[in-house]
Amino acid sequence: MSDMVARFAKLHQPGRPLILYNIWDAGSAKIVAGAGARAVATGSLSVAGAQGYEDGEALPFDVAVTNAKHITSVVDIPVSIDLETGYGEQSDDVEANARSMKDIGVAGLNIEDQDLNSGGLRDIDEQATRLAAAASTGIFVNARTDLFIRTPLPEHDQALVRLALERGKAFADAGARSLFVPFVRDEQLIATLCEKSELPVNIMMMPDSPEILRLAELGVARISYGPGPWRAAMASFEEQAKRIFQIEL
Repeated sequence: MSDMVARFAKLHQPGRPLILYNIWDAGSAKIVAGAGARAVATGSLSVAGAQGYEDGEALPFDVAVTNAKHITSVVDIPVSIDLETGYGEQSDDVEANARSMKDIGVAGLNIEDQDLNSGGLRDIDEQATRLAAAASTGIFVNARTDLFIRTPLPEHDQALVRLALERGKAFADAGARSLFVPFVRDEQLIATLCEKSELPVNIMMMPDSPEILRLAELGVARISYGPGPWRAAMASFEEQAKRIFQIEL
């Protein structure tokens, strides 16, 4: 395990969560690192959008690698990259892509269990095999399950938590180092996830999520912001642009 990977792993502490205010390029990485971040992490939608692409692996992999290389070259803290589903149909492809990222200094990867072709979730065993392939490179794997994204909010319940925990156990056995469950924001559900999970739990901050200190009390080990920072930055940029171009000369 490289020094950066080990350093990144130690930051995942239940009750003292790692805060990842998600970035999209080297410039945003420098800003967040300068603000005091202990690590930086990309969000796939933000990276794709900044390059003019849609989310969902529309961004060419070589562009993603180049972007990641620029990021690792300007900060001296761990860098995590959102690799979406792994950019490959076969586990060998996922392993090769994970190794490409590790070779340029990336400490961690997000890999989700969504199947981009079907729109559903991959079978647990299939996803575990893909995660094991990535983890075999020694990189820190944050295993994301999209169960709560794919399920309407009124159906977010303890039964769904149990399904997430079942996936989390299989992912842990495959070598994943943390479990990412975006879109869950009910305190009791988060508390159950943190109490029962074999892996440190990553929660994505949303407008109706508990505050950071409360998430820490619930046992969360990692808090990320997803596309929120990029969307906020672009909204401000668009507002300023529109104001300028409304001026009549």
